[in-house]
Amino acid sequence: MVRKYTAAEKRWIFASLIFLVPLVVLAIIFTPGGTTKQKSVFASQGQQADANQVLAELEQKDPNRPQHKHPAYKERIEERAKMVFEQIEARDVNDPNVLRSMRIVPRHFFVRSSEEHYAYADFPLPIGYDQTISQPYIVGFMTQALKLDPNSMVLEIGTGSGYQAAVCAEIAKEVYTIEIVEELAAISEKRLKELGYLNVFAKAGDGFFGWPEHAPFDAIIGTAAAGRVPEPLIKQLKPGGRMILPVGGSRDFQYLVLMTKDDKGNLSRRKVMPVRFVPMTGEVQKPKK
Repeated sequence: MVRKYTAAEKRWIFASLIFLVPLVVLAIIFTPGGTTKQKSVFASQGQQADANQVLAELEQKDPNRPQHKHPAYKERIEERAKMVFEQIEARDVNDPNVLRSMRIVPRHFFVRSSEEHYAYADFPLPIGYDQTISQPYIVGFMTQALKLDPNSMVLEIGTGSGYQAAVCAEIAKEVYTIEIVEELAAISEKRLKELGYLNVFAKAGDGFFGWPEHAPFDAIIGTAAAGRVPEPLIKQLKPGGRMILPVGGSRDFQYLVLMTKDDKGNLSRRKVMPVRFVPMTGEVQKPKK
């Protein structure tokens, strides 16, 4: 026999369901099997695995690579792993060499002491002399665009803090980097040597002219924006090479431009991302002859 519920009982059952259903949904989401906590657990596990991998890589001895003897490499490893996991890899920078490099290079060693707390945050930081260290994601994106390998010869225009050069040096054979601010060039060169980057060669000078003595280069990267691409850099890019740099006359109208040169020397270029970089100074600011 089926029991008939009174109107009052039906109202009570209906009200109870309305109250209980949201609680059940929340319980599913926030229990160990729920999506929110699962994502948090998986993220933590991924970062820990990355941190453990960095420790293992730091112990490897390869005479052709940086030796990573400086104590800075073993500092704040978990923060670097989190930075790469959340800021770099999550935005489709997936070159394993780039991810490995950015997990290893101690970004906090390249910023001023007053900025160390923010070294692994998702934004650029001032380094003095009206210059900045780029946002980590931009560093990762630009490095990946170069498609570096252990045989790559790299030219960097705008050493800045030296961080971008170090990231490239973890992958490439040699990195040649030029900084127009002499004081900053001296600081970054000393810092890179202290960290053991013997495959990085730095000098003070105007990057507009490149470094013809060591040309041609497989890859050229610029970290300051110019109104045009310097002609000497195009000439110093090897056939089959790639160049990426910000182009634009003002901070509000800049794009990262990726250029590739085919085996016949023909150049193709495309805009890949709107950006804001400090301006390139020196010869590039003079009217084109």
